[in-house]
Amino acid sequence: MDESSQRVNGRYRNRYSSSAHGPSMDLLKFLIEMRRGARHKPDLPQASPDVDWLKANRSVDALTWIGHSSFLVQWQGLNILTDPHLTARASPLRHAGPKRQQPPALDFAGLPKIDAVVVSHNHYDHLDRDTVKRLARDHAPRFFVPLGLKVWFGREGIDNVTELDWWQDTQWQALRVTAVPVQHFSGRTASDRNATLWCGFVLELAGRRLFFAGDTGYSRDFADIGERFAPIDLALIPIGAYEPRSFMRPVHVDPEEAVKIHRDIGSRQSVAMHWGTFRLTLEPLDDPPRRLAAALQHEGIAQDRFWVLKHGETRRF
Repeated sequence: MDESSQRVNGRYRNRYSSSAHGPSMDLLKFLIEMRRGARHKPDLPQASPDVDWLKANRSVDALTWIGHSSFLVQWQGLNILTDPHLTARASPLRHAGPKRQQPPALDFAGLPKIDAVVVSHNHYDHLDRDTVKRLARDHAPRFFVPLGLKVWFGREGIDNVTELDWWQDTQWQALRVTAVPVQHFSGRTASDRNATLWCGFVLELAGRRLFFAGDTGYSRDFADIGERFAPIDLALIPIGAYEPRSFMRPVHVDPEEAVKIHRDIGSRQSVAMHWGTFRLTLEPLDDPPRRLAAALQHEGIAQDRFWVLKHGETRRF
């Protein structure tokens, strides 16, 4: 083993599963379905963020959904971004690859001064090169990343980076940041599969805790997180990109599993993410909120305990 307990022969691994996706035949079927063209594009509700208020705000704790897994967290005077993605495609190519179905609710000009950024892993829909380079140039925030990504950031000329292993924490200003294990994988090319780590984050500030799940399948990791950090005051949990289950189950939760995470970590208030922005899998873009509502009802959890925000919506927390 190397410096991380989860790294073997230069590759990281999940704690509870060795499967990155389902059987290869399911991959073939999945690719065929994806190539059949764009499916129905629903008219998803949009909100217009109050850019002037967001730029001036340093006193109200507020959350704004930019899209996919990107949030602006305004908390005790700090402006924090999660997995920021503000460009047109989740791809290494400018004219091919998954295209945004909804524009980012905040563009670069609309952002307030950004103090910190958390990046969960290196997939193109979570780590966007042009976005982080622009943020580094215009805002010079502190970036928090999992093991192995500091070298990538350095190659892009970004040095203000703190790298963390699972369960490792660091104090930055008044903010405590802990990288926590989730079940996923990493890679940006055909040759670097699992060469860098993936993670979620627990952020602690002013006596409260925020959990950002990043990208994940369902696993016992969330019970472990709950044992260490429950209760969580605010949890950002993925609900989309889950079909077909036979192929996606190891790496992406569905809405029913998102509700399990909500319970496992002892979340007082959860927020849905990772849906409605990019067409990455086979379910309709507007299916995740419907299934989430049904799952909450089935489990006897009030709907307002798990928010589904409009793109661009701001809520105080």
